[in-house]
Amino acid sequence: MFFDPLLYTFVFLGLFTPGPNVIMLTASGVRFGFLRTLPHLFGVVVGVGITAGVTALGVGAAVQASPTLNLVLRLGAAGFILWMAWGLWKASARPRKAADPDEKPLSFVGAVLFQWINPKVWAVAFAASAGYSAGLPAGIEAARLATAFSSLNLLVCLFWTAAGSLLTALLSAPLAWKIFLRFMAVLLAFTTLLIFR
Repeated sequence: MFFDPLLYTFVFLGLFTPGPNVIMLTASGVRFGFLRTLPHLFGVVVGVGITAGVTALGVGAAVQASPTLNLVLRLGAAGFILWMAWGLWKASARPRKAADPDEKPLSFVGAVLFQWINPKVWAVAFAASAGYSAGLPAGIEAARLATAFSSLNLLVCLFWTAAGSLLTALLSAPLAWKIFLRFMAVLLAFTTLLIFR
């Protein structure tokens, strides 16, 4: 069955809960606003769908079977997440209206590529591929997972980006803004622990 309500429930819960994408999109919504964050948002949606699709094609199993490749990807993921967290930590302590014009949200391509090292997306994709397979031919199974992940992630990303954008009104004071960005940076850095558990 192409549409499986249990698969969609599992994927929605897996993607909705806080992880690198949720934290980054919420923070980007606060820092840059909803419209400027849309390329980042759509990059996440596309990248997550691609990651889920290739997992169903067996790429996930190949990564898990190679300890060296697995370690390299984990270290790359941790490094990139920590770099993003550092960027949030040292970001302008001024609210969005007065923020540095040189600061920019993550690009569409950057967000797509980030999914290749996003440990949470891989974990949810591995679990969905293993636990909710419909026994379809590989190409159809890949399309099935990609569709489930991208369609649900669009809703998740829209929600968190809008939530971040709405938080801007509460963060008009520079101190509140700085505390929020530092809190989001710590949360993002904390997600690296998921990589090595």
